Amino acid sequence: MKKSKKIAFALGGVVLMLIILPFLVPTQTYLQKAERIASKKLGVPVTIENGHLRFLPSPRLVASGIIVGDNQQVVIEKLVIVPALSALFSETRQVDLKVIRPVIKKAALSISGGLATKKSEDAEAAAVSVGTINVVEMQLIWPGIDLPLLNAEIALTKLNQLDSAMIESVDGKLKVDVTPNGDEHLVMVSADKWILPPIGLPLFIDKALLKMHLKGNKLTIPKIDVALYKGKLAGDAVLTWPTDKSAANWKLNGRLSMNNLSVKEPSSMMSKAVYLSGNLFGNGSFSATAKQAGQLLERLEASFKFKINDGVLHGLDLAKVASLLIKQSQNGGQTQFNAFSGLLNVSGKQYHLKDLNISSGLLVAKGQVKIKPNKALDGLVTVEVKNSISLVAIPLDVSGTVSKPVLLPSKAALAGAAAGTAILGPGVGTSLGIKAAGALDSVKGLFGGDK
Repeated sequence: MKKSKKIAFALGGVVLMLIILPFLVPTQTYLQKAERIASKKLGVPVTIENGHLRFLPSPRLVASGIIVGDNQQVVIEKLVIVPALSALFSETRQVDLKVIRPVIKKAALSISGGLATKKSEDAEAAAVSVGTINVVEMQLIWPGIDLPLLNAEIALTKLNQLDSAMIESVDGKLKVDVTPNGDEHLVMVSADKWILPPIGLPLFIDKALLKMHLKGNKLTIPKIDVALYKGKLAGDAVLTWPTDKSAANWKLNGRLSMNNLSVKEPSSMMSKAVYLSGNLFGNGSFSATAKQAGQLLERLEASFKFKINDGVLHGLDLAKVASLLIKQSQNGGQTQFNAFSGLLNVSGKQYHLKDLNISSGLLVAKGQVKIKPNKALDGLVTVEVKNSISLVAIPLDVSGTVSKPVLLPSKAALAGAAAGTAILGPGVGTSLGIKAAGALDSVKGLFGGDK
């Protein structure tokens, strides 16, 4: 009995020492050394607020309040480093990492880009091999985009290179699986009932599957398959990035096609006052070149042909606007059409709708509209209204914003109508004056309106 009590007291003493000992070990010196090494490796300042050792449930180092970069590009609430006991006395020590609630800003891409360009010899010389990285509730901060919280489990090779990874949004609607596949990695991205973070529009993805191949500095996406708004989005893409410190750029290019997408919901998100309904078909290509990955969206160049069949332009009666010939905005009503087609050119944050053509039984509208980075509209649309006498083309200036567009007869149209009516009388004189104004507007657009 006495012997068992002694054993119990001894075990209790050991446990007590394991609990107290970490608080007696001075860790500030080690933290300062870790800060210096990390700062040198990353090329930016790294600070660690505090840290301590723990021996239960296994030996580990816990650090908190980690800040990376001059502008807090990365902030980590807590980092747990667990060494593998079997490798404690080996030349290369192996550790597992647990990263809790990291916050990563878009600017951190420049830091990761610098790491990506380091040669593999650096990995061979590493004194510490990272086995697994477990990330809990990672938050990515990207201006203008609300990204979901992510959890991740990443496995690395002995040379600290990617082996496999599983990334999933906390709500389970987005999943990314990375698995080895010969001399490359297979990347599968799937989404189910997921709202795509707004890069212009917060689109609702019904189901998506992207199959990718990662090899060296090249990510190939041979198949994009997305179901959204009762239609399909398909395509392919290729992304490459620099492998060293040369002047090479990040490059993205690919193609997309849209089949039978219902446009009512997404277009009404852009504007409650004026929006479209109908079924969208289209195809085109896109590309971007930038020094850093975070600049690719800002440098996007794209060209898409589109056509919307059997639709309605809600909130705007083009025939009424064209026929009234007044200076006040007459938004309201609707315009039914058999087809609405055109060409969309994208250059960074500026959009240009060219060769617009709306046709129905009552009217034909043609023109072009620019959407500036501040969402302001600038364009000219001519509307040919069929009445009992003739087909009259009315030039309309497009202004306002995406959310509140304004269409008014152009100043030239009003002046031409007034002059024609005064000289030849109402009816034929008005019509001839408007036609002359339309010709003047066309010449103006040819030489100066498309800048």
